[in-house]
Amino acid sequence: MKRLLIANRGEIAVRIIRAARDLGIETVAVASDADGKAKHAQLADSVIPIGPSQASKSYLVADSIVAAAREAGADAVHPGYGFLSERADFAAAVADAGLTFVGPDAAVIEQMGDKVRARQVAAAAGVPTVPGTPDAIDDVAVAVRAAAEVGYPVMLKAAAGGGGRGIRVVADETELVAAFPAASREAASAFGDGRMYLERFVRSARHVEVQVLGDGDRAVHLFERECSLQRRRQKVIEEATSPGIDDRTRAAMTDAAVRLCDQVGYRSAGTCEFLVDDDTGEFFFIEMNTRIQVEHPVTELITGVDLVAQQLRIAAGDPLSLEQADIRGSGHAIEVRICAEDPERGFLPSPGPIGHLELPGGPWVRMDTWLTPGGQVSPFYDSLMAKLIVWGEDRAAAVQRAKRALGEFVVEGLPSTTTLLAEILDQPWFTSAQFDTGTLEAWLEQRATSTPTGATT
Repeated sequence: MKRLLIANRGEIAVRIIRAARDLGIETVAVASDADGKAKHAQLADSVIPIGPSQASKSYLVADSIVAAAREAGADAVHPGYGFLSERADFAAAVADAGLTFVGPDAAVIEQMGDKVRARQVAAAAGVPTVPGTPDAIDDVAVAVRAAAEVGYPVMLKAAAGGGGRGIRVVADETELVAAFPAASREAASAFGDGRMYLERFVRSARHVEVQVLGDGDRAVHLFERECSLQRRRQKVIEEATSPGIDDRTRAAMTDAAVRLCDQVGYRSAGTCEFLVDDDTGEFFFIEMNTRIQVEHPVTELITGVDLVAQQLRIAAGDPLSLEQADIRGSGHAIEVRICAEDPERGFLPSPGPIGHLELPGGPWVRMDTWLTPGGQVSPFYDSLMAKLIVWGEDRAAAVQRAKRALGEFVVEGLPSTTTLLAEILDQPWFTSAQFDTGTLEAWLEQRATSTPTGATT
């Protein structure tokens, strides 16, 4: 692998460029009209324009990305996360063009991207899944019969979905009949596939994911991440390892993730996501992400393993260099996602020019960001500005370091979630790690009723 095209933008494009540089690989960026002066475009060895600012006309056009790779003389393409990263047809198009796709084969992406098929693969590997329908459903009458067997409440999910789209929690048959058509329409709009499946709704659960690496012949895990603190099913704060599971559960869950990878001959970095029932301690597989995750840095900080570099080496044909016994976790890491949103106005996105900027530093503080003084938060893409990641010898030290570093972060010119994140880190339920997937949203609702209108963050 000599020249790598990064089919993405923002902080993940910057992250990939740096990993490639460390390996002596030349990098090519792609940039829409809005990103001509963006940090990833400036940092790469070369840049190719790919069209209008709207993602649907640039970063999401597979043919344009493949054409750019050919034009640049690249021999590999890294998709990052989001955009085309889990599109099996894009992975196939890259391979058909004679280029290396940095990720699993298209067939594996397709198999694991369909949540119903992924559940079937998990069951075949002996990995526990949430009780639910074994097949996709496209008819509300079938859904009603299935829900009666599973037992209410149930969760409707898009078979081809992700990112919280097409999900509904229903308490009884009346709600199910009303919710099914709307959820199916949302899924069809978002993913081109309106099929649904349903599973038992676990009332009090943690969202825990296991990081894996595989070379097609064998796989290893790099422990787990705690991802329960979510707003509208989007993660806000992540940790490694999870403070909410014991060593026995950890061992069983990580072993299950490796078995799943072995079942499909997984190749590249990936993440197996689980729900952990707080009441029973049971864990259930829910889906697999066949790409690098936004929150991968917390795993890197506790293991010392560069996950993007591992992706690149595996894609280049190298066998997995890590043995399971050699992978050890040390200390605790926390990541907070800093977004250009106004929490006091319903998390309204806040695009605009960046004024004065100060980034935190010091021992064991990492900032993954595209921010530059005088830069611009674009209205065309997601609002993520930076990821602040810290390490501590234990969780208490990591929390304290995260609070200190957040206090040093300054971005003027637009609202951000910085102050809100610091407030979350101070909450008793956070410091004691007594939370589940519903905790943050419940707290935000309570907070909204007590915050004066017009207050700013």
